[in-house]
Amino acid sequence: MSTATAPGRTPVPGAHLARKKRLFFPFFLPAVALYVLFLLVPTVATVVLGFTDWSGAGDTPEFTGLANYGALIASDAFRYSFLNTLLYIVAGGVGTFLLAFLFTMVLREMRGGKLVRAILFFPNIVAPIALGMFFGIILVYRPNRQGLANYLLESVGLDAVKFLAPENITWVVTGCLVWASSGFYITILMAAVDRIPPYLYEDSDIAGATPWQKFRHVTLPLTWDVVGVAGVLWTISAVKIFELVFVLAGPGTYSPPIRSWTLGVFVFDRSFGDQGAPAYGMACAAAVVMILLVSVLVVALRRLMRRDVIQY
Repeated sequence: MSTATAPGRTPVPGAHLARKKRLFFPFFLPAVALYVLFLLVPTVATVVLGFTDWSGAGDTPEFTGLANYGALIASDAFRYSFLNTLLYIVAGGVGTFLLAFLFTMVLREMRGGKLVRAILFFPNIVAPIALGMFFGIILVYRPNRQGLANYLLESVGLDAVKFLAPENITWVVTGCLVWASSGFYITILMAAVDRIPPYLYEDSDIAGATPWQKFRHVTLPLTWDVVGVAGVLWTISAVKIFELVFVLAGPGTYSPPIRSWTLGVFVFDRSFGDQGAPAYGMACAAAVVMILLVSVLVVALRRLMRRDVIQY
């Protein structure tokens, strides 16, 4: 095949590659500049401010070394925040992926599975604040007002439950997260299942495999890399949980009780909350802990889930 050129002109070898190289930096540099400006610079500034005592605009940050991190360790609010965040990562992740795997087993052979998949994905497109308000209306219990959940409990002769009490709110939020997030991970896993050749399942049917055996020996091994990516996405999103806790556990105008806090709520409260003067240095130190936590968990998760790629 010959390359068309203008009459009287001889094509120059490598001219096209040279033009592509000249376009590299005009496209590359703006992206790098935005990355540095809006990600690297704020991250470095957060790390630096974590070693200072600063109440915000108008004051000069005062270097205090590791004092903020020592204050975090001694803070009950931070301990509750850290443990609650770990609980959401572990308990919420286990519940979400168990539900996602269950639906993966069912939807693969279900007629109308794509429609059900779209319905299950719907809660994920709703804003967390709206979800918090929705669950708050259903679960609320007050002397002169009760939600649908307690109305149903009392209608069958059971006592009403204070779902939104500080001692219960963490588990309530975990259940809400599982309900709202499962559709997203079902969609991801089902996209991976759709790539599996149908003849593998046909061979399993001929061999008399049960649905669990097909999931264990066919579906899970061939989607293991996608499961690992989904686990990383869940870990990152769980560390940043804020809106759902803030709306469900609090009155919506100021910070909820500290027993329900997450690391995101802690950072917000130390920056803009009602627990006293702003402490941006401590808020930045807590944000650094969030960065370290998600980095350690993601690296550990990737190492634990590392397997050889299965070709099919």
